[in-house]
Amino acid sequence: MSCNNPAAIVSTPEQGCRQEFIHNIKTSLPNTLNLLQFAYRPNRSTDDAISSTLHLALTHLKNKDSYVRMLFTDFSSAFNTIIPQQLINKLNLLGLNTSLCNWILDFLTGRPQLCAQPASLHTADPRLHCQVQLQPHHNHKFADDMIAVGLISNNNETHYRDEMAQLAEWCGTNNLSLTVSKTKEIVMDFRRNSVDHPPLTSHSSTVERVSSTKFLGVYITEDLIWTTNTMSLSKRAQQHLHFFCRLKRASLPSPILTTFYRGTIESVLTSCITVWYGNCSAADRKTLQWTMNTAANIISAPLPSILDIFLARCSSKATVIVKDSTYPFHNLFQLLPSGRRFWSIRARSARLLHTHHMKTVENLKNIVQF
Repeated sequence: MSCNNPAAIVSTPEQGCRQEFIHNIKTSLPNTLNLLQFAYRPNRSTDDAISSTLHLALTHLKNKDSYVRMLFTDFSSAFNTIIPQQLINKLNLLGLNTSLCNWILDFLTGRPQLCAQPASLHTADPRLHCQVQLQPHHNHKFADDMIAVGLISNNNETHYRDEMAQLAEWCGTNNLSLTVSKTKEIVMDFRRNSVDHPPLTSHSSTVERVSSTKFLGVYITEDLIWTTNTMSLSKRAQQHLHFFCRLKRASLPSPILTTFYRGTIESVLTSCITVWYGNCSAADRKTLQWTMNTAANIISAPLPSILDIFLARCSSKATVIVKDSTYPFHNLFQLLPSGRRFWSIRARSARLLHTHHMKTVENLKNIVQF
């Protein structure tokens, strides 16, 4: 199949041209793309978006008389409201060449779409469009999912509320609107004498403050305790154990069982593991490991422990960060003058000490060879 016809990418089941199309755009994106946009970059993932957000918050929370407000945004019908020409203008500003931009515009304009009634599509994917540039640049994004982080000191929320007003203005300019009913806010305040926090409003509607919310598949809570997240993962993984047992009773060979396990149980239990496992309670870790042990008994073969998987992924991620000077927290991985060991990072709180970035630095001391 030729890749010269953009419509063929959506009208056929073949994925080769689509992957080539996405690869061409990603490799054409310049360094001017917001560094806190974690999608569309090599060696970036949802883990990076969440862990960087939490590290920023926890670093601020160690300061005296401070707290953090996080706004988890939800854009209303984002895929149906982006204007193609407006998107192309942004891609031009990012530095994509004119022929590629014209190709994308042709692809997005008047493209037939199969549905109950034939229709032509005149809107665009919002994910590259959502490059919100607010001050002081504490808005972490993965595609069109975004957390706006307010680092509050001395109860002064002026900058945070100004940013939210800028966000509302940006949405109006870019043909987007926030679904206030689905937009949630979490306040992380560990002070002994915390005050009441006035609610945030948008277009005369109050944003709901919640104790926990799900972002990129991970439950984040106001107390940064991971029980809600680990219980959710454990429940989902255990639902697959029933099918796992049926496959075992069907006398399938061990390699097939292992493949099924890795795809339906291990992948669930270890989703974004570098974000949350370091601060899990002993009870949460025991629950997760019990599910893995149950699967190992069914297979009758040893499987790596969840701790081993966590350490391996931390080390792998850290090695990538060390080599990537554009990573937002690359500066945390600095070598001593000898060039053979890394500086230790001082942390005043246990929460900060066990974050992904802290864990990976410590792992690198013993693993990375120079």
